[in-house]
Amino acid sequence: MFERIDQFVDRIISLSPEEKQQFHSLLKFKRVRKRTYLLQEGEICDFEAYIVKGCIRTYYLSDEGAETILSFAIEDWWVSDPSSFTGQTPSNMFIESLEDCELLILDHKSKATLYEKIPKFETLFRLLMQRSLFTLQRRFHSLVSQTAEQRYLAFIEKYPQVVQRVPQNQIARYLGVSPEFLSKVRNTIQKKTTQSGCLSAKHQPA
Repeated sequence: MFERIDQFVDRIISLSPEEKQQFHSLLKFKRVRKRTYLLQEGEICDFEAYIVKGCIRTYYLSDEGAETILSFAIEDWWVSDPSSFTGQTPSNMFIESLEDCELLILDHKSKATLYEKIPKFETLFRLLMQRSLFTLQRRFHSLVSQTAEQRYLAFIEKYPQVVQRVPQNQIARYLGVSPEFLSKVRNTIQKKTTQSGCLSAKHQPA
């Protein structure tokens, strides 16, 4: 159960066998079914969840009910609402499973205990927070500096596993375009790829 998360932690900090045992004792294993809300707007987020198996999305709803997808998360990623979790204040986002999931969860009290017992975990979660902020910064920059086609190509290059597991209409919302527009973008890319393949074939030796 803990092998995958231990490998994740070992890439960032070094733990003794005793520290790993302490860490494991603070984690709670949880299975959730597909289309389960882990968090809804107005609730206080009391978890940081490491994904052992499955796919999860986080999103906001406008006053008109329109979705803005903030992120997708799959195996070996963490999911939470950092602002709500840290401040123990009501969240303004939704966190929903897109597949049946297996999670290892730290609640607010357990994380405080973890910091007290094994202070080096502060380094791990600080680095995770920095990575998350850098990712969001790059994403927002791409929204104002790249075309929809460029954003889609960057997305499928960086997250090929996610593309295979998430419906295209949700990828469209993540990229900030309509599903119809994304379909046109995909068709354009496919035509370019086909034409490129044909041109390459013409230049092959007989």
